[in-house]
Amino acid sequence: MAVKGKIEIIHPDWCKACGICIYVCPTDVFALVSDKIVIEKGDNCIGCGNCELSCPDFVLKVVDDDG
Repeated sequence: MAVKGKIEIIHPDWCKACGICIYVCPTDVFALVSDKIVIEKGDNCIGCGNCELSCPDFVLKVVDDDG
């Protein structure tokens, strides 16, 4: 079940650019830039949590989208 929220990079220094989040994201939110993951199309995020659950380094988090 989708979570109401949007993705944030909460620990950018922990990212080792494995690309798992890019692979599991159904809406192509992420891009790899200079060996780091960036949120390229944040408006596409549906808050599914696939990336947060798949990230081995706890870099990503779906946060509440109220407001």
